[in-house]
Amino acid sequence: MVKILMGLVAAIVIAVGGFFGFEFYMQHRIAGEVEAAFEQIRATGGKASHGKVSFDLLNRTVTVADLTAQTAAQPPVSLKIGSLTASGVKQPDAARFSADNIEITDVEVGLEMPAETLLNVTYKAPRISVRDYSGPASAPRLPASSSLIDLYRVGFELIANMTAASVTTPSLTGTMNFSAAVQGGAGSGEFTYSGFTMEGLKEGRIATMKASEAIFRFVQPAGMTKTITGSLTDFAAYDTDFNVMAAIFDPQKANDDQYYRAYRQISTGAYTIKFDQLLNVRIEGFTVDDVAMRPSRLQLPALMAMTPPTGATPPTPAQVRAMLDKAAGVYEGVRIGNAEMRGLSMETPQGPFKLAAMRFNLENGRIGEFAFEGLDAHSPNGPVKVGRFALKSIDIANLMRMSALFLNQSQQPPPDKVLGMIPLIEGVEVKGFAAPYKSTGKPINIDTFNLNWGQFIGPIPSKARLTVRMSSPLDVTDFGLQALVTAGVNILRIDSDVGATWTETSRTFALEPVTLDLGGIAKASARVSLANVPREVFSPNAVQAAAMAGQIEAGTIELSLRDTGGVDLLVAQQARTQNVSRDAARRAIVDSIRAGSEQAAATNPDAVAAVEAIARFVESPGQTLNIKLTPLGKVTAEQLMPLLKTDPLVALAQFRIEASTGL
Repeated sequence: MVKILMGLVAAIVIAVGGFFGFEFYMQHRIAGEVEAAFEQIRATGGKASHGKVSFDLLNRTVTVADLTAQTAAQPPVSLKIGSLTASGVKQPDAARFSADNIEITDVEVGLEMPAETLLNVTYKAPRISVRDYSGPASAPRLPASSSLIDLYRVGFELIANMTAASVTTPSLTGTMNFSAAVQGGAGSGEFTYSGFTMEGLKEGRIATMKASEAIFRFVQPAGMTKTITGSLTDFAAYDTDFNVMAAIFDPQKANDDQYYRAYRQISTGAYTIKFDQLLNVRIEGFTVDDVAMRPSRLQLPALMAMTPPTGATPPTPAQVRAMLDKAAGVYEGVRIGNAEMRGLSMETPQGPFKLAAMRFNLENGRIGEFAFEGLDAHSPNGPVKVGRFALKSIDIANLMRMSALFLNQSQQPPPDKVLGMIPLIEGVEVKGFAAPYKSTGKPINIDTFNLNWGQFIGPIPSKARLTVRMSSPLDVTDFGLQALVTAGVNILRIDSDVGATWTETSRTFALEPVTLDLGGIAKASARVSLANVPREVFSPNAVQAAAMAGQIEAGTIELSLRDTGGVDLLVAQQARTQNVSRDAARRAIVDSIRAGSEQAAATNPDAVAAVEAIARFVESPGQTLNIKLTPLGKVTAEQLMPLLKTDPLVALAQFRIEASTGL
């Protein structure tokens, strides 16, 4: 019995000793792994140290205290961690390490910035919690170079090999310092994110990133605006892909011209910012959908290499053009399915400003449409409202490239280069515009203004259309408008639609539709066709275009004019001028028109019918005058233009004239 008891005691002693011996062994092994990782940093010229490393075998918990590191990269990055505790640790295989939970406390990251304006940025987090973590069992091999770009690349590769159910921190605080090189002088700023959470981290992708609130404050004692404060609520990013971001740091992706989605959606709640007592801004929310990147156009190493160092000599014009070309490539390297800002309001000393929404998209360096809606502002003469304003198909990348043409103020670009800017935008739209007209107290209203152009031949559009529906008060001081004002017309209403298209296969040009409705005066429409219109007539070279224009042949011209009050206005003006009755004034006008028929008949018998139709049009209010001109054979612009200048009646003789009137 004694022997059995002694054997049992010996077994317990051996087991306990073995347990603590194994725990001690594991503690030293983990310490060795930590030290090996830190030695990599020191081997590249950086600094790294850590405190006590402990391992609790029963709870499978590893704790490392007082971690500090600083890279040798310029500018340097520093890291401080009060303690790192991983519980429920496992090593499923030699290459992987996992933990049920990781708690990191008192985290501080410092960045010395390369820009001469922003000196440094520091981030602090009291606690970071990671749940269900899995990652490489050993630290990644650091690059031999001290390049910050290479460190970013290694960091992205590490993220791509990590998984975690969630990463949370109750708060993340940052501070930054600006140098005196900033306009307004040196300053500082601080910002705090609350309730930061990442969920679904796997293979370099994050399913959800959220922050409940961000608060910031910037102080610039010598600046015009000394204090800027603001906040942002409910930030969220969905389906973030760090692999895409890693690609823009990878030289091997320099020829990859494909778009890769980096974010499915980014959204925020209310955003507010206050500039001292000068300006208060509030935005109800942002949403950005389908953000993608093209590695070939976003190679950050190449972009950063072009940035001149502090104190460098000013770049030459050729270097500036190269820099603008690279910057333009950034726009070509980003695709945004849709970006929307909602509910912008500003309180300014001049009065409130409101904007219901602003939207745009971007692909291949071109903004498909940039639009804002619901503008409500104030001018010195009264309120200004815009229901919708849009610019269509803006080639922002090439606009940036072409801006290099204007860098030399002493040498302006040639006209053909300036014309090259026309295709960089293909349309303008305005709806629901209202603004005061001078100091009349009455508004100009634009219901619709839509101008589009395209089908470019070089820089010249061969297709365009303009639609306008608007009204404007008449200026009673304008002498040219006195006839209308005297007749009681106080507002001019315009409804117009004009289109023009050149067809290359048939070499024809059509001005169609052409409609103009002057409310209460007249309503007109027209159709003009031209034949044998060569492509070269759209040349930016004015001499060449003029030479080729002589080949153009006149086609059929149709005109229609409906009287909606204009004839009576003409008669009333004539009556006032001649101090006669309206009937007498009308007869005088009709007689003067018919008196010209004899002269017209001498050159073109058809003109007599046209003159008579015009006389009937004036004689009976509310009539519609229709005129059709058909060329008698081949009538070229080279023949017609001189005649129009010297003898219009002879020019009309080149056409068969058909005219009629009716209600």
